[in-house]
Amino acid sequence: MATATTTFQYSVRDKAGKLVSGTLEGESQTAVVQRLKSMGYAPVSISESNAGLKKEIKIPGFGKKVKIKDLAIFARQFATMINSGLSLLRALTILTEQTENPELARILGEVRNDVESGNSLSASMGKHPRVFPPLMVNMCKAGEVGGFLDSVLLQIAANYEAEVKLRGKVKAAMTYPVVVFVIAMMAVTGMLLFVVPTFANLYKSLGGKLPAPTQMLVNISHAFKIGFPVLIVFSIVSFVLWTKYKHTEKVRNVVDPMKLKMPIFGSLFQKIALSRFTRNLGTMMHSGVPILQALEIVADTSGNMVIARAVHDVQDSVRSGESLAGPLKNHDVFPPMVVQMMAVGEDTGALDSMLHKISEFYDQEVEATTEALTAMIEPLMIAVLGGIVGSMIICLYLPIFHIYDLVAKQS
Repeated sequence: MATATTTFQYSVRDKAGKLVSGTLEGESQTAVVQRLKSMGYAPVSISESNAGLKKEIKIPGFGKKVKIKDLAIFARQFATMINSGLSLLRALTILTEQTENPELARILGEVRNDVESGNSLSASMGKHPRVFPPLMVNMCKAGEVGGFLDSVLLQIAANYEAEVKLRGKVKAAMTYPVVVFVIAMMAVTGMLLFVVPTFANLYKSLGGKLPAPTQMLVNISHAFKIGFPVLIVFSIVSFVLWTKYKHTEKVRNVVDPMKLKMPIFGSLFQKIALSRFTRNLGTMMHSGVPILQALEIVADTSGNMVIARAVHDVQDSVRSGESLAGPLKNHDVFPPMVVQMMAVGEDTGALDSMLHKISEFYDQEVEATTEALTAMIEPLMIAVLGGIVGSMIICLYLPIFHIYDLVAKQS
């Protein structure tokens, strides 16, 4: 019968006298103390990590997250330390203490304990799939086997830094339109809920028939006032359901093709997906990850089901001994330039560098596209906002021209 184990949180001092914290599983507190001593540590305090009121309450969707930017910084610092001659355990200890993200620091402490127990770095990182993506784990595994972990970590850092830069460009370009849209919705909502009813009561007290545009606006205001609570509840429920199911295969099979066919943003989404696909595949191939394994991982991390289906076709082609670029001709998401450049890369034996060149090209294309979209969307959003608010104001002020006649009739 297997003995139940408990997770303990500990603080110890290493041989240099430095305080180190982390978690460790054991049958009892005494067993954990003996294990820590056998590792060369001097225990300071040990307690159950889930004991009593110390147990953390985690709400799904609101837990601490590790962002790509955190992983990029971690990989860059890790590579620098390994390249400088520090041992793996020493580097992990330093990173655990100096990492700003508390969740990543906690996970790195657990990884360090696993490595110290005799597990490999990639296997230890693989126990935390929510923090370390498969791309990162498999590249570290290839680096461990080949003896070039430091260079692999530098490639991981460069890959994630490029991804962060790409996302930053898109967010920067979309910030202004989103802010203007939100302000427009707030202005319209405020006018429909508060301003229009005030004018409607004024017109009602004076009597007379309202112009058709004004009467239509008043009717919309009444309907909106009744339906506003329903709209709020519907929005919250929709947001929760979207957050829960947006990554499911059924939803992505419908949404991802639609994203690529959108009139204005479809081209941008396509370029982002191609940049991510070529960068990830090129980085993994350069790190020595087997081609079939690399394709499987890239399909899962491409961010678009259309790309993923194309990659699975490529897998079948490579598995049967055929070319890598051939099946891509059957998928419209891959432009002829990408297919031809990949074919040339296969023929010359420099596919990884060719993939990086394609990625750099599409990074530049994304930057140019976002700038063009921003330049186009800004005046359009201002015109739409001005048109909506201006039309409402005109509708409200149309009856004012007849107010003097109504007042004269009442007097």
